[in-house]
Amino acid sequence: QVQLVESGGGLVQAGGSLKLSCVASGRTFSNNAVAWFRQAPGKEREFVAALRWSLGSVYFVEYADSGKGRFTISKGNAENTVSLRMNSLKLEDTAAYYCAADQGRDNGEPPIHDYAYDYWGQGTQVTVSS
Repeated sequence: QVQLVESGGGLVQAGGSLKLSCVASGRTFSNNAVAWFRQAPGKEREFVAALRWSLGSVYFVEYADSGKGRFTISKGNAENTVSLRMNSLKLEDTAAYYCAADQGRDNGEPPIHDYAYDYWGQGTQVTVSS
């Protein structure tokens, strides 16, 4: 069983930056897709970014249009860690951010739909103030 724990959320002013981290325990990431989703109050959960390990250090990444040019998803320095660097934060980025991972059975580009992911963290709150 994979357990995912997010950290790094907080309160930040518009235009500021945050770095979220997702640490997995119970399994070593190999071919897994790992994604970030977010959900704001009263809204549906939406895709933010995802990556998939493939061929060692080479991996695929996907971004939602809302984060392109501002967000960067990457493998963390620590084992089994994925980070999401968020720059130029906007008020509309306020949401609970969730890390998710699949079982690593597929190859290629990571999925962008939440139903494709099997494991979820508890979330970390990001609040952007004006």
